[in-house]
Amino acid sequence: MDGVGSNLKVVESSRRIRYCDGLLRVVGLVLTLVAAILTGVDKETKTVPISITKTLPTLHVPVTAKWHYMSAFVYFLISNAIAFSYSAASLVASMAVRTSKDKTGIVLVVLDMTMMGLLLSANGAAIAVGVLGQYGNSHVQWKRVCNLLGGFCHQMTAAIILSLVGSLIFFWLVALAILNLHKKSR
Repeated sequence: MDGVGSNLKVVESSRRIRYCDGLLRVVGLVLTLVAAILTGVDKETKTVPISITKTLPTLHVPVTAKWHYMSAFVYFLISNAIAFSYSAASLVASMAVRTSKDKTGIVLVVLDMTMMGLLLSANGAAIAVGVLGQYGNSHVQWKRVCNLLGGFCHQMTAAIILSLVGSLIFFWLVALAILNLHKKSR
């Protein structure tokens, strides 16, 4: 009777882990999709008055900020699009692993770690450019731009936060897989 009770606990625990895995993959999918969309539609144009000398009239120049003007934001968008695509594919693959006994699970764990690293590096690049936009750099005479283009900066900040949470989701997927491996080894 003891063997049957412990077997039921293993089955119950396995179902709970699969449910959490599926839920985390769906959340990661949504977060990376929304981060990519927010970045892809981020654009703001403002008219900025520029005064060359006191004797000449002030010029009003339209200034536009778009995500594809900075390579760090391009990398950020592409990384989130890759993570979204992977999340969709891994969701299907993780459902298939439930019924099969092959090594697909370990491949998913390695790819989950890869996506986490990709997202973290893209977030770091985007945050670095965002800090320059927010504060500028007086040593190289780069002026801050977020005071002029606040909407653009706020939307990019929201995308970066969502992507950071998405990378945390991939971390939890890896941690869940390790927990599952630990339980199976008992």
